[in-house]
Amino acid sequence: MRFLAPLAAALGLAACSGGGVPQPNDHTGPNPTLPEQNQYLLPPMRIATPAPWGAARPTVPAGMKVEAFATDMKNVRSLFVLPNGDVLATEPKGPSEPIARPKDIIVNFVQGFGHSKTKGENRITLLRDTNGDGRADVKTVFLDHLVSPFGMALVGSDLYIANTDAIIRVPYQTGQTRITARPTILTELPGGPINHHWTKDLVASPDGSKLYVGIGSNSNITEKGMEAEKDRAMIWEVDRATGAHRPYATGLRNPNGLQFNPATGQLWTVVNERDELGPDLVPDYLTSVRPGAFYGWPWSYWGQHVDPRVKPARPEKVAQAILPDFSLSSHVAPLGMVFARGGSLPARFTGGALVGEHGSWDRGHFNGYKVVFVPFANGRPSGKAQDLVTGFLDKEGHARGRPVGLALDRSGALLIADDLSNTVWRVSGA
Repeated sequence: MRFLAPLAAALGLAACSGGGVPQPNDHTGPNPTLPEQNQYLLPPMRIATPAPWGAARPTVPAGMKVEAFATDMKNVRSLFVLPNGDVLATEPKGPSEPIARPKDIIVNFVQGFGHSKTKGENRITLLRDTNGDGRADVKTVFLDHLVSPFGMALVGSDLYIANTDAIIRVPYQTGQTRITARPTILTELPGGPINHHWTKDLVASPDGSKLYVGIGSNSNITEKGMEAEKDRAMIWEVDRATGAHRPYATGLRNPNGLQFNPATGQLWTVVNERDELGPDLVPDYLTSVRPGAFYGWPWSYWGQHVDPRVKPARPEKVAQAILPDFSLSSHVAPLGMVFARGGSLPARFTGGALVGEHGSWDRGHFNGYKVVFVPFANGRPSGKAQDLVTGFLDKEGHARGRPVGLALDRSGALLIADDLSNTVWRVSGA
């Protein structure tokens, strides 16, 4: 591997250089412009190296304010608000995976520049605001000794957590600040030894009878073999009573941010699409999830655009692929989504989808690193995505933070898990 050292060092230096703020593009919306494919031996890589917030904070539109709800977290990734207003925050330690290609060494090396050095604790922390000032003044370990936890859902007195390898259940009583009961396994999930996309998001159906869990692919485009993709790149529907599961929708490379639209009762998700076809391919997207639908991965993208790298070709599968609803642009890495409702946010942000974009690493100009609002009408996206929370990149192209999971507190204010500065931000009306 000695021949990789000079190249990796050069790429590392490039990753540390300033890249400026995200550039405008026209690859968003229901009908994005898709450029020609551009395959690379190594993709262009530019990482926004971390910088402290100092006295700065994220930027929001006039008439709104943002403040730190909680600080000094440990790799905070996802959030869940309990009925009494307590906030659960996962602090996972992501699993490592075997190196399959020399390219993986370089990519992992460069990506490392953009991550927090704070390690996760494989636990869930409870945050409580006792005096209503928008800041958590109680912070306790709610449940620990978990396995890379991410998604959470509450049905009655049963709290479900999606570890990377299983959905577990624990009893919960309102106001409880620590779980002492031993978890039980509802159903196992595809995990290691390869566990490329380890985050498993989770949501309960409106009637509470089913759970839906997103399971990402084990590779970019099956370079680790199809056997490694068994039961992956899909959303499972899990029977809450028995743990029995079935594929609900497939061909979704890395689905996260699972939410039911309260206006229609339909399941939606955001999806991280494939890499190494060019800086403006392939669009990450927001989409409704149709039962039984196939969304293309790995054989095609954005409907029936064929990915020639996947062998053997499967034209019959490509013919089945359906279009997603809304492009968020390429490589923005959406990891969180929630539907806005009335309350602390201004009325113009009611009814649409809020999306947390973790930010790009494999394009020349940064993309993402913000929270956007996608307006909806009649249950569908109805206009361009609007920047809601920005400022995670400074003018020199350094990252102060990276948004991941989103949630709404009891007042309707937006909570943002920032896994770079390890802060939970709260956005509300001024």
